[in-house]
Amino acid sequence: MTTPYLGNPKYTIEVLQKYGFVFQKRFGQNFLIDTHVLDRIISASEITKDDFVLEIGPGIGTMTQYLAEAAREVTAVEIDDALIPILKDTLKEWDNVTVLHGDILKTDICKIAEEKNQGRPIKVVANLPYYITTPIIMGLFESHVPVSSITVMVQKEVADRMQTGPGSKEYGALSLAVQYYAEPKIVANVPPNCFMPRPKVGSAVICLTRHQNPPVTTLDEKLMFRLIRASFNQRRKTLSNSLKNSQELPYSREEVEAAIIECGLPLNIRGEALTLEQFARLSDCFVKLNK
Repeated sequence: MTTPYLGNPKYTIEVLQKYGFVFQKRFGQNFLIDTHVLDRIISASEITKDDFVLEIGPGIGTMTQYLAEAAREVTAVEIDDALIPILKDTLKEWDNVTVLHGDILKTDICKIAEEKNQGRPIKVVANLPYYITTPIIMGLFESHVPVSSITVMVQKEVADRMQTGPGSKEYGALSLAVQYYAEPKIVANVPPNCFMPRPKVGSAVICLTRHQNPPVTTLDEKLMFRLIRASFNQRRKTLSNSLKNSQELPYSREEVEAAIIECGLPLNIRGEALTLEQFARLSDCFVKLNK
């Protein structure tokens, strides 16, 4: 097998020029050109020769080459038509890679896991476009795809939001959702000069290790997440005002205040002060009060 070579900017430029590739802003394309960062991603994802890896947005195949060296098999899903012939070229030396042309949000990942990994948990690795990071990650979790870990490059600010706790200005619905499904850990900060073209903001590699069981239990998971979203839609408002004003929730002021009091919380508390456990308990209070 060939050694991965695309982490070197010289070869990246050669490939782009060979195919006359034009970066598509609508796909948020920023290709990695730093071998140290690529090594960190492979190390953080703890891929072994037993693993099947799903890569989202392989670009010209830079990280795909590294993944193919580390894993048993890799399937990479790429949306941009112009990159398909390039990937065919740059990955021709690796016979354990399959490239699928399509939108990851419309791809049946459960089917891929079943066919390629007999339904066992897969590992997901990606350098994600910033504009679509949250839908992709939440889609993987909420559709109950068998995933053991998700190691992704995202905007630094988004990585901070995933990892932070109550009380910080970054804390929000994304923090709670990610932490319900997984344990987040930022493993590397990545400056703009590690990409081509350079993004305007810093990035970070974050590893989300899937919980065997959620850290909290609730009588109604969907209601808990509706309460979480409503609580952060208007951050400056108190929890009670946010919940009673929400279009997603059918509760009156009296019902909202009764549930908050039942949970032992003050009526002037804001949503950003609540832990995941407190949101689970609040959800259960609403279920019990409405029986």
